[in-house]
Amino acid sequence: MLVSYPVASVFLGLLAVHAGGPIHPGAILWGSLYGLSQAIGVWWFYAAMSSGPISVVSPLAAVLNAAVPIAVGVALGERPGETASVGVVLAMIAVFLVGRESPDDEDVRTHRFTRRVAWLTVGAGVAFGLDFVLLHQAPVECRLWPLFFARASASVLVFAVAAATGNFQLPTKTPLRLAMTAAALDTFANVAMLMALHAWLLSLASMLISLYPAATVVLAMVVLRERVTRWQATGMVLAMVAVAMITAS
Repeated sequence: MLVSYPVASVFLGLLAVHAGGPIHPGAILWGSLYGLSQAIGVWWFYAAMSSGPISVVSPLAAVLNAAVPIAVGVALGERPGETASVGVVLAMIAVFLVGRESPDDEDVRTHRFTRRVAWLTVGAGVAFGLDFVLLHQAPVECRLWPLFFARASASVLVFAVAAATGNFQLPTKTPLRLAMTAAALDTFANVAMLMALHAWLLSLASMLISLYPAATVVLAMVVLRERVTRWQATGMVLAMVAVAMITAS
């Protein structure tokens, strides 16, 4: 994060200048809030996974990540069609299943789901869900500027936390190259997410974006040769069905 966040800020700043658009106070406000929410969510999520069972933390946070923007979208008056609504329900089940680890995993036996882990998990899931809501509020005419202010504010927070906790040490060699690659992927993903949220309903766009764990599982299978549990395989099938139903609406 010490490398990828500031590098992504530079990338997004260059893209924002190229895309043009005014810098309204709304772009600074909503973009900065989105960046801080995302950074805090990542921080709490990593803390929860390091102390508790990943098989519980990951799917619970993922479901909250998907549920929060859907609830806000409906509260704001969005009414997805019947097909899309069924797809959303299937997608939430898919998110839960894809993020579920094997119950026989060593992590479940050595890490307990304590009250502290529970609060960290809920906080991370809600923070991730608020990301979509906050970014959706950014002025469309400002184009990519909200993303720049998001990564800039998140970088300030990450640097402050690293300095305060004595973790201000940059990686070298392979970890550094991977962090630079992550910054480029993060830039592309944020631009795509902003365009989707501005072009579609908050409830539907955020739900499709929340299915990203399926891509992580596929990459883990192909690159890391990891084995997929039956629950994860079922979740991936449900995810494909859900995507078809939501996009067909």
